Amino acid sequence: MPPETRDDELEPGEIPGVPRPREQTDLLGQEAAERAFREAIGAGRLHHAWLLGGPKGIGKATLAFRVARHLLARGDGAGVPDSLALPPGHPVARQVAGLSHPNLVLLRRQRAPGSKTSVAKTVPTQIGVDAARRALHLFAATSADAGYRICIVDCADELNLASANALLKVIEEPPPRSLFLIVSHAPGRLLPTIRSRCRRLALKPLASGDVARVLRSLGPQQAGKPSELIERAAALSEGSVARALDLLDPDTIGVVDEVEALLDQGDRPDWRRALKLAERLAGRDADGLYAAALDTVQRRLAAEIERRQGDPPARLAALAEAAERAARAAREAQVYNLDRRPVVLSLFGT
Repeated sequence: MPPETRDDELEPGEIPGVPRPREQTDLLGQEAAERAFREAIGAGRLHHAWLLGGPKGIGKATLAFRVARHLLARGDGAGVPDSLALPPGHPVARQVAGLSHPNLVLLRRQRAPGSKTSVAKTVPTQIGVDAARRALHLFAATSADAGYRICIVDCADELNLASANALLKVIEEPPPRSLFLIVSHAPGRLLPTIRSRCRRLALKPLASGDVARVLRSLGPQQAGKPSELIERAAALSEGSVARALDLLDPDTIGVVDEVEALLDQGDRPDWRRALKLAERLAGRDADGLYAAALDTVQRRLAAEIERRQGDPPARLAALAEAAERAARAAREAQVYNLDRRPVVLSLFGT
């Protein structure tokens, strides 16, 4: 089992108690995506840049490190490999987990040197150009063993314009046996010039059973949760382990259940109950619970639209308008720092 990440070791974007993607040697639910790599490796036609797209928390970075481990350990010999798996105790697996392999670099947001985990201001919101240049320097030198040189970008959505252009410059004219594995939660927002130079691979949301299996593999902090809570979080996760991890909090699940109960009451909800929920979500320390409430409403509306595909267009348009109205109110409350209580009450028909 991979080690857990301690709070004092965290880098931006990592989750306390959850092994990092580079420490995960198992991959669930993405057999088609792995097969695309296996076939490309076996055919000797491994494109130099891959754009791994899909929702957050479905295994994109885990797949990228899995591919990197295989190539760094076994290369691209003749024939389609049966699997890209590498035993956790393999020397290359240990090097990759520690980011100490000379032919691998991870381009990501990085905390300022010497800063403390608890100081929020030290956490960058973007991948800066200096970080990109340092990482991409790997491709200016000769490979340590004439093997692949690999850069994993996790994630490309956090590149700013300067760092995106630095990456683009290298993937436009890559050195021989270079590989770029570019993770993105929203590939359509990347520079078109980056997208056009990549082979795009869309990963699908996981089945709820796979989400539950992943949760149980993440160590005692997650696997020790009640089985009912794990199953419920997996069912509500929309195929994302990251979303499921948020839902493992009993308070979060409680808010989800309360929102669903109020929505089930239709046009005549219990307004005392709704007001109590609005008061709870109004505090600035309730950001996560507020987001869970909004997500629950959007999920319910999306499911209702899907269920009523055979209805007249006007009825479907009304549901779509309700979803957009709720999303717009939430955005405005955030942008203008407005009171959240009216937004919460409006979710139930006011």
